[in-house]
Amino acid sequence: MDDQSLLRYSRHILLDAMGVEAQEKLARSRVLVVGAGGLGAAAIPYLVSAGIGHILIADGDTVDLTNLQRQIIHSEARVGMNKAASAQQFAAGLNSTVEVQALPERLSAETLNKLVSAVDLVIDCSDNFATRHAINRACVEQRRMLVSGAAIRFDGQLVAFDLTRDQVPCYACLFSETGLEAEANEDRCGVMGVFAPLVGVIGAAQAGDAIRLLCGVGEPPSGRLRLFNALDGRWRDVRFSQDAACTVCGAVTLSDGHSTESQKERRYA
Repeated sequence: MDDQSLLRYSRHILLDAMGVEAQEKLARSRVLVVGAGGLGAAAIPYLVSAGIGHILIADGDTVDLTNLQRQIIHSEARVGMNKAASAQQFAAGLNSTVEVQALPERLSAETLNKLVSAVDLVIDCSDNFATRHAINRACVEQRRMLVSGAAIRFDGQLVAFDLTRDQVPCYACLFSETGLEAEANEDRCGVMGVFAPLVGVIGAAQAGDAIRLLCGVGEPPSGRLRLFNALDGRWRDVRFSQDAACTVCGAVTLSDGHSTESQKERRYA
């Protein structure tokens, strides 16, 4: 690490839990962000500013005027531009030492598997049920770390999985792939609305989980679903364990006795 990097990342290096070694781990890390909408727009700036060496951003959508209420890395000047390309342009202005690659496409299962195998961690900021499970399957198969977030109305959720470890639950242990076909027409911001700062809270927390996982600091996050109500500013944790009958990694157990709204997934922003 050269003097310029030591100065740039000095506030991380000063932290007892981080130091030079952790910062060097970030510089060597490769992260895939699926989705550059509300959650991705909040996570990407912290990944870039933290000095993660290589970031891939995948999104097939274009910037729309209605996005600007919450997707803060995009701008009026980039309305109509692909979101991944817009995010890449933002990142270049924030930290030119980070390599950011834009993937302006909706990822197929085959492409997703190839990309996941080439990174250390995936941040799921996607906008649909099928993609969330495809990402989870790829991360389980490739044994990659996964951080997933969702936000709609005033409700947010955050969950992370260190799938490099044995006997940890996966996303499908919490939200089953089966029995939810009727919910395929998932809640969307265009119909239900979303509180703008909510996506900032969840997206920034996703970046925090990713950085901690890559550096190996803090408590392992697997098995903990974090729910945030932006209307009253309260967090609630729900513990769960690996489902022996999971079709991906092999019924959610909730330690506090609460349901998860019949396993209905609070989705994206």
